[in-house]
Amino acid sequence: MRRRRGDRGEERGVALLSVLLLVAVMSVMAVTVLDEIRFGVRRAANAEAVGQARWYALGAEALARSRIGALVRSDAVLTGWSGRAVSYPVEGGLIQARLTDAGNCLNLNSLVQGPPEGLRRSDAGVEQFLALAQALGLAPREAEMLAAALVDWMDADPLRESGGAEDEAYDGYRTGGTLLAEPSELRAIQGFTPQVYARLRPYVCALPTADPAAININTLTEDQAPLLAMLAREPLSAAAARRVIAARPAAGWAEVADFAALPAVQAADIDTGRLSVRPRYFGLQTEVTFGEAEAFASALMETDSAGRVRLAARRWGPEE
Repeated sequence: MRRRRGDRGEERGVALLSVLLLVAVMSVMAVTVLDEIRFGVRRAANAEAVGQARWYALGAEALARSRIGALVRSDAVLTGWSGRAVSYPVEGGLIQARLTDAGNCLNLNSLVQGPPEGLRRSDAGVEQFLALAQALGLAPREAEMLAAALVDWMDADPLRESGGAEDEAYDGYRTGGTLLAEPSELRAIQGFTPQVYARLRPYVCALPTADPAAININTLTEDQAPLLAMLAREPLSAAAARRVIAARPAAGWAEVADFAALPAVQAADIDTGRLSVRPRYFGLQTEVTFGEAEAFASALMETDSAGRVRLAARRWGPEE
């Protein structure tokens, strides 16, 4: 039986349509594959750039540790270095680093004392926290509740401090039961609202010890005047504390006794046992730009009496 010409034409049309559909599908697949290859190459390049940026940040950290060791081993009083930003151009990018005295703060971990498995309230640490809160204008009752909640967060026992908060206050979550790793943990603790946290943050830290931080009078800035007021046993206004800091000699105070001899310091009965003229903790903030990649790092370094420098903590990401 012969096929009619119309039937053969229809078959050729169907075949042509099938070919066109196949070509269209193959074109879409080819574009998709090429896009995946292009994005894969871009992701690999970005990962490589970020990796290189982080290596530059680690290099800046190593250089800072070397310089810190040399400075600490010298007998010179260290002034004028804290907070100063330094830039290092590198091929394809820029390293920006800022070294600070990380001990000029209230160590939040000093509100407890004892071995790691048996942390308990430190009355001296709580008293210092309350003094700082007063210098910052927080209400006394609010400050007491904040201190109690912070102690309950870190201590080992399940007993609630007066005004504090143990496990039952956190909707099934447990309190830390250990020292804070960084100040941002305050935001998880009852009572530390964003407003309270913002007020406290410039003056607090979380050092890897429960010992109180020694305030370095040679690097203390006028903006940090509340820390000096915190150590005063007699009323000391923020303005008066700023004037005391502004009176620092250009070369700094050689000994705490020189600072203690100031009439304003004696009138305020400042606890000079919590002061120092040399730093123990250093903070390093590093920002690296390499091509289109960026890397941010912060490091906490601790020194000992022999001038040895160890890395106490490091985190990747911009400073809070």
